[in-house]
Amino acid sequence: MDTVINLGAVKNGTTTLPAIELDKFIILISAERSARGREPRGKIVLRGQSPSTRPMPPDVLEFSVGGMVPPDMAEHHEHDSAAWPMPPIPHGLTMLPSEMALRPEVTPFLPVSDAPLPNADSNEVLRAKDGDIIDLDAELVRRTIDGQTFTMYSYNGQYPGPLIEVSRGSEIMVRFTNYLEDSTSIHWHGIRLENAFDGVEGVSDAFTYKIRFPDAGIFWYHPHIREDIQQGLGLYGNILVREPGAKIAANREQFLMLQDLLVGDPDLIPWGQESPTHALMGRFGNVFLVNGEPGYRLSVRRGEVVRFYLTNVSNARTLNLSFPGVRMKVVATDAGPFEHEAWVESVVIAPAERYVVHVRFDKPGTVPLVNKVIGLDHLFGRFFPEVDTLGVVTVGRTPVRHDLGASFDVLGRDTATTRAMRSYRKFVDKAPDQTLVLTLQTHGLPFVTERLMQLDSIYFAPVEWAGTMPMMNWASTGRQVRWVLKDPVTGRENMDIDWQFRRGDPVKIRLVNERRAFHGMQHPIHLHGQHFLVLAVNGVPNTDLAWKDTVLVPAGGVVDILLDTRNPGDWMLHCHIAEHLSAGMMMHFTVN
Repeated sequence: MDTVINLGAVKNGTTTLPAIELDKFIILISAERSARGREPRGKIVLRGQSPSTRPMPPDVLEFSVGGMVPPDMAEHHEHDSAAWPMPPIPHGLTMLPSEMALRPEVTPFLPVSDAPLPNADSNEVLRAKDGDIIDLDAELVRRTIDGQTFTMYSYNGQYPGPLIEVSRGSEIMVRFTNYLEDSTSIHWHGIRLENAFDGVEGVSDAFTYKIRFPDAGIFWYHPHIREDIQQGLGLYGNILVREPGAKIAANREQFLMLQDLLVGDPDLIPWGQESPTHALMGRFGNVFLVNGEPGYRLSVRRGEVVRFYLTNVSNARTLNLSFPGVRMKVVATDAGPFEHEAWVESVVIAPAERYVVHVRFDKPGTVPLVNKVIGLDHLFGRFFPEVDTLGVVTVGRTPVRHDLGASFDVLGRDTATTRAMRSYRKFVDKAPDQTLVLTLQTHGLPFVTERLMQLDSIYFAPVEWAGTMPMMNWASTGRQVRWVLKDPVTGRENMDIDWQFRRGDPVKIRLVNERRAFHGMQHPIHLHGQHFLVLAVNGVPNTDLAWKDTVLVPAGGVVDILLDTRNPGDWMLHCHIAEHLSAGMMMHFTVN
């Protein structure tokens, strides 16, 4: 071993050792006569290794030269090469010849139109009062992104769709008209509305939704019919439900809908028509969009406090967002404020989650909005940094007129939320009422995919931050991959599960993301029509409660949630990685 680092002596009980700044390492604990030695000489008591230090199978060299590509595989996919354009490969990754021969065994789909289409507009704000009626139309538009023009979807010709702003307690009607060839729907994500207007059933022509807003918060709307395609092509928009009379401790507000789009040359990489592609990991994009555009720009005055409403509308990508060099505090999430604000260096936000942060820009210059994560090269067990700039905030020299620096420096506490949470804390130590295991079944995958995934199965990152298995992931379809929600008590899976709850009785649900699955993957779990509290993650109680409707369950993780069952009806629970949902990962429950 060319690098030996003495981490110190280990004693009975718990010993805290320093961090190890190496991607690959071996831990040795040896019985030494003295702590002064530079290298271990005594008997080895324990040996461990880093997750990325993995034993390689003896036939790994066959993979490296593409020796596992049967001749009939290349012939089988040769006729598909023109129909399926090759997806972009992330920089720095090595793809084996056997992987490069893979193609999805479904028909590629992209929207087309013979008639001229309007260019998509920027989204507007629809401020609706109690009793108002607004119109939303799903229709085709042209979108130009980084010089490439695509046919995409829109609400009211806008990308994203209009921001709908209402007050808590109001009720509105939405007249929806579908001008797309395929049926679609609008799901009002996070809104505890009447069951009949949840937006799960498809709409071919027109439908009128009645929506009440019992909760203040930042919500959004999107389709629930092949949302891997329709949401990915631009059908999404924000909803802001304001608390009447509430004051915002910020100089301005910004609404950021965050998406990654998979762009090829000269068009978007198609979707699977009969079944979703990217069914293993979900569809990761290579172009980051903020409110439908690359390169977000904002100009502020020195000292301004900006309230950012962050919504992740990506199909699969979990983001780790930050504004390096300035202070940021998180104040609220999906359906309301946290009990107390917290200083954070970054915000991890899974698909469908929302977070509200306050950021103060106190020095002139430029501040980037970045997504900073660690990618994993599954073939070689190598970690590598990925830093993408989503936008830039330009801070001027002129000071802000109304300086909120004094209030920004104090971490606020929401006493009303704390009082409301008191009756729920007793459930932290209670046994779960229901348990749900998150796992995976596959059949008919290409041999090279199965073999490489078996190699990879020694280690899964808790969060798959980037699409670092692009070819195998792209070629896996919903016909070969079945993501599973399993009730361990009854053995029922997905839509065969039919949980029955009594209205008003809080229900504790334990979400167990099975570590031994064929490919461990994080899952953002969303419940329709209800909100819930995250009580604990991996057995550690949550001390800062807030109402949510979507929670990220890391690979190998256990998350306890407490479901508030005050909204009766038949509802869904599902993974919000769009390809996992389309590959079966949903179930049914009833609040009687």
